[in-house]
Amino acid sequence: MKNFMSKYKNILKLQDPKFLVAKTFREQFEKVQALHEEFEFKYKLPLVILFALTSLLNPLASQTTSTFNLGLNNQLSISEMEEDLQVFIDIRKNVNSGLYIYRTEEEVDSLYRWAFEQIKRPLKTSEFFKIISNLTDFEGSVHNYTEPGTDDLNELKKQKTFFPYHLTYLEGKIIFDGLTEKIPPGSQILNINGKEDLELMQSFQKYFPVDGFNTSYKLSASVNNAFAWRYVIEYGATDKFEVKFLAPGKIEPQTEFLQAVTFEEREKNLSNKYSAPISDLLDYEKQPPYSYEQIDAKTGLLNLRFFGFATGKDDPQFDLYTQFLDSVFTVLDEKLIPNLVIDVRNNPGGSDPTFEQPVRYLSDSSFQENLEAHIIFNPQDFPYDDFFWGVSTDARIDSATKVMGLEFLDDYFEDFNEGKSYQNPKYNPIYQPKSPAYHGQVYMLINENTASAASHFASLMKGYARNLTTVGVETVGGYYEHNGHIGLVYELPNSKIKSKFSVVYVVHDAPQRADQPYGRGIIPDYELWPTIEDFLKHKDSQKEFVLKLISNS
Repeated sequence: MKNFMSKYKNILKLQDPKFLVAKTFREQFEKVQALHEEFEFKYKLPLVILFALTSLLNPLASQTTSTFNLGLNNQLSISEMEEDLQVFIDIRKNVNSGLYIYRTEEEVDSLYRWAFEQIKRPLKTSEFFKIISNLTDFEGSVHNYTEPGTDDLNELKKQKTFFPYHLTYLEGKIIFDGLTEKIPPGSQILNINGKEDLELMQSFQKYFPVDGFNTSYKLSASVNNAFAWRYVIEYGATDKFEVKFLAPGKIEPQTEFLQAVTFEEREKNLSNKYSAPISDLLDYEKQPPYSYEQIDAKTGLLNLRFFGFATGKDDPQFDLYTQFLDSVFTVLDEKLIPNLVIDVRNNPGGSDPTFEQPVRYLSDSSFQENLEAHIIFNPQDFPYDDFFWGVSTDARIDSATKVMGLEFLDDYFEDFNEGKSYQNPKYNPIYQPKSPAYHGQVYMLINENTASAASHFASLMKGYARNLTTVGVETVGGYYEHNGHIGLVYELPNSKIKSKFSVVYVVHDAPQRADQPYGRGIIPDYELWPTIEDFLKHKDSQKEFVLKLISNS
């Protein structure tokens, strides 16, 4: 029983796991201005929400270039969508403790009124999915995840309708990262099936929620993560892609046609991409969750790729991890190594107490995981059970696991009172500094894919670590707070759309800092994005920058 509860706790707490300028931005802002008066009068929709919805001013437009028999093309009636939307809203208001962290109740309600206005006629499931995606994105939580019905997604993955190669975001551009004779690696993609690059990127951003008002993850995810099933939802199924591109060193654009592939074929191509010599080193699925290497006599490198490898402090993997950390900091101490680089780029998160442990060697102060954590429903009275799917979109929860989950909730939270149930203090211990303490210079590498528990780790580091310099890109996870732990999945009754969100509002033990605005991720001391030049040379822009900082110090 104890082991089962520990594993279930880890599943529930797993924190899984994400600027367009000039012409597109200006045109969309002009549309917002033109429509503002009408929307304000008809729908009571503030301009701030209209502006946030610029990518959805024409939400139902799609470009279906082929007619595959996809469930996503099924038509939903007005009454079916109204029922689904009301269920979605009721669940959000009564279960999601983070609904009003970054948005006011008036703003959220205005968006809900807007959503009802969009379903005044029958729509395809894919079109309704766009509306739900905008609602979940607007809330401002990286732990929000919306997915089509399982049957729809499985059916879609069998079709030859996927873009075959990896694309990557570099310097505000879509860069080709595949290996094929048709398009050279490093080529800038200008247009796909008649859609310009900036339009494509803008249209995908609603599918990648972030904590607060951060935009870094949205930028890269709108390229790196968009051209699988999200492209089909946004623009329709297609059996080929007309790609206009500018090859490296060329001044004249070229056009090539790429045949669409199945999802499985696309995944195989992604494992064989041009950037692999560098990108694979930052891939938590291809690297050990933690490792250490001595770069030279003056610098050590601690890679922290994933914090979800242990279910808790009783897991044998946790003991191995703490022994590893102790050996690393012992070596640093005995050899008087003056510089330590800690790399948490692309770390998707995990659970405590794993992410707190390294901070203990680097801080003079005690700290906690959080200052406050609560839910807004009674853990003894599970909400909206009729629509509850589970803790993962992959499979529906079974009855035995659900019973165990309810037992965990009852233990993890205290009595429900005045609309809140607070975390049991025993799950929020005080962490004390640990020996051997490291007093050298610490350099932390972060990027827009540093999420969830990894962002929380970076928050603790920035708040408490001595002699810290941070390099990279703003994290997708927040500095001061987030909705995390216990992710629940609900399925809408008619569209079968699944929406996952974390139900625990968590206030970090994060000191106030002038360089940390509210609603943002961890801001680096040196903001540095990878470059196209370094991409072509298989160089790690951010790591090399840190090593140069060290050599010049």
